[in-house]
Amino acid sequence: MKDRIIIGVAGGTGSGKTTIANRIGEALHEEMVMIPQDFYYKNMNHLEFQEREKINYDHPDSFDNKLLVEHLKELKLGKAIQSPIYDFKQHMRIEDTKRIDPAPVIILEGILIFVDPDLRKMMDFKIFVDTPSDIRLIRRIRRDMVERERSLDSVINQYIETVRPMHIEFVEHSKKYADIIIPEGGYNEKAIDMMTRYLKSKIN
Repeated sequence: MKDRIIIGVAGGTGSGKTTIANRIGEALHEEMVMIPQDFYYKNMNHLEFQEREKINYDHPDSFDNKLLVEHLKELKLGKAIQSPIYDFKQHMRIEDTKRIDPAPVIILEGILIFVDPDLRKMMDFKIFVDTPSDIRLIRRIRRDMVERERSLDSVINQYIETVRPMHIEFVEHSKKYADIIIPEGGYNEKAIDMMTRYLKSKIN
């Protein structure tokens, strides 16, 4: 069986990482599995909800990257994993897990996946989705209010207190590790076409 390829897709919150990942899967015509780094927040279930709300979820230390690396290695070897499932409304992992089977193309997406050197070593190709901050903020507000049932004030406060400063300190600086940077996210047709052509050549 041919080697499995791991593609890392990073970028700020609301940059369009998931859109890019889906476009890659469609363009490559390959069986694909997506692994969101968000599922691998550290297990803080021992804390009360009010304490969990105060955690800085945009800092690299908030992720269980050790478990994530182990799971990527398993998938690379052709073994299924039991991925954690994260409840964003309660800021905690639930007891159930999700079985993820290996696929020829494994896409890892997350805001801070390029910060961790062990994660970077696992990636065969690294993409950074570079989208203006005002667009990302609007998308973040819409997502958190609709999907995660958060108030406008809480979303704005979190953005000011942790999301924006952590983006400047960590996410933006991790751009230097990317093999390709895609401006405007999933709307940059030329960049997506060029990138997928290259990836097809690597896979084949």
